[in-house]
Amino acid sequence: MNLVLPECPDLAAALHPLAAPPAGPGWNRAELHDLIPAADMLVEAAVLVGLVPRPDGTRVLLTRRTDALRHHGGQVSFPGGRLEPTDHDAAAAAIRETGEELGIAPRQIHALGYLDPLATITGFRVSPLVALIDAAYVARPDPDEVADVFEVPLGLLLDPAYLSSHVLDYRGRPREVFEFRYPAQRIWGATASMLLNLRMRLEAIR
Repeated sequence: MNLVLPECPDLAAALHPLAAPPAGPGWNRAELHDLIPAADMLVEAAVLVGLVPRPDGTRVLLTRRTDALRHHGGQVSFPGGRLEPTDHDAAAAAIRETGEELGIAPRQIHALGYLDPLATITGFRVSPLVALIDAAYVARPDPDEVADVFEVPLGLLLDPAYLSSHVLDYRGRPREVFEFRYPAQRIWGATASMLLNLRMRLEAIR
């Protein structure tokens, strides 16, 4: 797989190394200080931010969760879930969950590094693993967890013009939520925040 992407040739420099996963309760923890448990009570989870090289540009692999799921049901998300005792680290958990949810084999996933961890209002500390996915992959989604699998141009998700924010009332106080202007699917909440973090980290090294 080509490790240099046209939209972000300096991607590797923007990520935390695989050998040194980032610490801390989440880059957005302060904004959620009164809405979620203490940092040491957050459940460890990981997701795979999968980048797929295509002839017309890099695309980001996303899913829409089934409505019946307990956490974030019906929402657009990255494949992932909580760390299990058998997972060596967050990267292993993200790759395992991608296989379970989408049927993508580990040999088709090339891990690059981590974004900053994200705290969620559902009580998770999520470690996003950025990885290249073989363009020849064939998704075989688990119907109990995944309602849809799709790809979105990376260039669109890195363009500030497509990102907006709005304020919601949550548990009696205002909360800022990010959302991408993408008509085919609603990309918002934690997923949008992780994609924003990717752009912010790329901008910081330029």
